[in-house]
Amino acid sequence: MKSVKLIFFVVMSVCLFSVSEVSHARHAAILVDASNGGVLNEIESTQSWYPASLTKLMTIYMAFDALNKGQIQLQDPLSTSYHASRQPNSKLGLRVGETLTVEEAILALITRSANDAAVVLAEHIGGTEESFAVKMTAKAHSIGMSDTHFMNATGLPHPWQVSTARDLGLLAWKTLNNFPDYYPYFSAHSFIFRGMELQAINKFTAHYPGAEGMKTGFTCGSGYNLISTASQNGKRLIGVVLGGMSSPQRYQLMIDMMDAGFSNQYTANPTTHIETAVTNTGTPPPHQLGCGNGSMAVISSTEDENSDHIAHRQTKHYRVSHVLNRHKAGGKVKVASKAKAGSKVKATSKAAKGKSTGKKPPHHR
Repeated sequence: MKSVKLIFFVVMSVCLFSVSEVSHARHAAILVDASNGGVLNEIESTQSWYPASLTKLMTIYMAFDALNKGQIQLQDPLSTSYHASRQPNSKLGLRVGETLTVEEAILALITRSANDAAVVLAEHIGGTEESFAVKMTAKAHSIGMSDTHFMNATGLPHPWQVSTARDLGLLAWKTLNNFPDYYPYFSAHSFIFRGMELQAINKFTAHYPGAEGMKTGFTCGSGYNLISTASQNGKRLIGVVLGGMSSPQRYQLMIDMMDAGFSNQYTANPTTHIETAVTNTGTPPPHQLGCGNGSMAVISSTEDENSDHIAHRQTKHYRVSHVLNRHKAGGKVKVASKAKAGSKVKATSKAAKGKSTGKKPPHHR
């Protein structure tokens, strides 16, 4: 009898331990040395995942690419369509016909993850959000994101919109290397819109020592996601975390991974590069959280709760005008470094003074 009880106890202990580990530990991640693209650490990096608002990093990449090619300019006015105005939170609350500039839309995506601004920008570049999503996917595949497919510009739930930690790490690396003159936008802690200063929601960028920026994301299907870049002692790292069970957990997972990377706890493998072709695991994306109405639900709120904190971290507050006090090669971008409080971020350049290449008609659906 004692032996039967002992066996039962052992079996139950193993089962409980396994369930606990799976429910707590299931997430995907990758850490990349930005200087050479070397992969320092990865966890299920080729597992399909819903990218949520990390999708907006691709939307921003497309905008940077169009800026570089002269197809759009930072001060081009963008008009809000009915479709854009109907996007759920997070958003700026744009009204039909209301305008904002390309630069304001980019900052709204980075600081506030604004869905309406993402659609406005997508429609301006692609004509419709659907055609823009097709272009997003084509561009993603062209830069090596072979396991990624986009269906919209926002990251709002769609069963066919998937990516991987590896692909998103590659996107971050390509963004940093291909657009070094626009990359400083990601470190914005706030931006001015309608005469009000809107604070950024990314707690990692605000608090982690040496953090440079990137993007948060959240839906019920994806869980809490994060792409971050940071530099310490001349070393720059790119991190991706997918599937945090809470907002504080995703930040802690990123902190732990970054801390380990900066303290050289990971052994670099020179044969593992972020651009190296890899094979997707083939399994469907997990549904991390049971909130909302079904696995594709998205909570109608900002991606980060106001109560989120990273303990024992110090931060300095910089306005975006100070972050972007630099010239783009060729004189395209010059952002004022002493913009007065309460005023919009100013940009003076040949590109800003030039005429738009043509405004796309708004799309309604």
